[in-house]
Amino acid sequence: MELIEDWKKQFPKLWSVRFSFLAALASAAEVSFNMYSTGTAPKLVIAAGLGSLCAAFARIVSQPSVTGNGDQ
Repeated sequence: MELIEDWKKQFPKLWSVRFSFLAALASAAEVSFNMYSTGTAPKLVIAAGLGSLCAAFARIVSQPSVTGNGDQ
């Protein structure tokens, strides 16, 4: 697995990453409010938050067929 060029420099500037983190933050807020009011965490919301974090990481993984570095 290779990361995109200059990923440390580009990662905070990518809007898709920012929106993924915002979605994960919203999921975390919903989980915490639910934990406070009912004492249980909704598993679907936790999964959505983890999915958002995975989407942010997937954004910096190099995709050769998309970037033109592949064999095609």
